[in-house]
Amino acid sequence: MQPSTNIFSLHGCPPSYLSHFPTSSPFLGQNPNTFFSFETGVYTPQFMSLSSNNSTSEEGEENHTEIVNERKQKRKISNRESARRSRMRKQRQADELWSQVMWLRNENHQLLRKLNCVLESQEKVIEENAQLKEETSELKQMISDMQLQNQSPFSCIRDDIV
Repeated sequence: MQPSTNIFSLHGCPPSYLSHFPTSSPFLGQNPNTFFSFETGVYTPQFMSLSSNNSTSEEGEENHTEIVNERKQKRKISNRESARRSRMRKQRQADELWSQVMWLRNENHQLLRKLNCVLESQEKVIEENAQLKEETSELKQMISDMQLQNQSPFSCIRDDIV
């Protein structure tokens, strides 16, 4: 334990600002944590523990600063990781959309090929239909002509008799 040191002995008299503080208090001398007595102007050995508390306090501040810096660093790492995951998710979505575009383009080409086949078939069917209508018309005309010939006055003469 170190002896008490009178701080006024260093300068010879108490500083003038101490006159504004009360020199007696019901708590002075009774509080076990009293480090400075305004009455005597003497630091007690408890001051030394305050000094060590200050170093502990400084260490605590350093620890707090380290903790804050660690948290900031962890937050940075977490944010970077989150941003990386977000970029990966965005890339995955873009890839899925591109895949969907390619699938839809392929589907579109297949449907266009089928449509072209159907349109070609339709043209053929329309041509065939027109041809059949023409043949039908010709056949009807032939039947009509035959019926007219059968109704003629000379139709009773048979060709096989001659």
